[in-house]
Amino acid sequence: MIIVTGGTGQLGSQIVERLLERLPADHVGVSVRDPGRAGDLAARGVRVRRGDFTDPGSLAAAFEGATQVLIVSTDRTGEAALAQHVAAIDAAHDSGARRILYTSHQGAAEDSRFAPMPDHAATELHLSKTGTPFTALRNGFYAGTVQHLLGRALQTGELVAPADGPVSWTAHADLAEAAAAVLADEGGFDGPTPPLTAPVALDLNDVAAVLTELTGSKVRRVVAGDEEWAASLVAHGVPAEQATLLLGMFHAARAGEFAATGSALEDLIGRPATPLRDLLAPLATAR
Repeated sequence: MIIVTGGTGQLGSQIVERLLERLPADHVGVSVRDPGRAGDLAARGVRVRRGDFTDPGSLAAAFEGATQVLIVSTDRTGEAALAQHVAAIDAAHDSGARRILYTSHQGAAEDSRFAPMPDHAATELHLSKTGTPFTALRNGFYAGTVQHLLGRALQTGELVAPADGPVSWTAHADLAEAAAAVLADEGGFDGPTPPLTAPVALDLNDVAAVLTELTGSKVRRVVAGDEEWAASLVAHGVPAEQATLLLGMFHAARAGEFAATGSALEDLIGRPATPLRDLLAPLATAR
């Protein structure tokens, strides 16, 4: 049985759907914090059990009988993130799973300027020490992040953000399909995968140009100072800690940490990756 954690989340739910296209429902299980939100999956024959990264006892029950466990990374950072990932990895190992998979990131690195990336690197290191075969899915940067960087660009015609760099923005749907393909073909990758990304990397100048084409109105890229930009976020109610975290993303992008591209994603899903333009089009038409 394949167990997917976070089976009702944005990525996990899509992975489960793609798995159900490949495997009978009784071969798939989900580990979720609130089983009540997975009633539709249970009705379709998916095994639903409560599993909480902060409650190792619940994970033991959720992972019982698993042949593979896919651990979808938490949205926490720092020690809290690593502690949760370690708890899930150890529970998967103790369950006797033949393989543990983890949704890592193309930019995973101990010395990254973006806080979640050292967390991914440390998680991969712990995975490598369990003795259980593992796959770290080096996912491209989620393309859904772009809409949160636009600010009021579609209203004002100015995309205001700190200096950035190229990022291989990659759709959740494509990454979900790739994860399902890897799970269905057990043993396809050992250790970290190649970058699972869109084939091109775009910076915010490119994004502004795409928005200009989509809307027919000029969208100009405006580079803001780091501290000025972070202060504007805080002034609009964003917690200072979150503003600092987001600023680290720009620092990392400037250093080229998210610029890697490759063909591995498209090879896995058997089609072209979804262009960022397609994901931005609904935003442009709804403005």
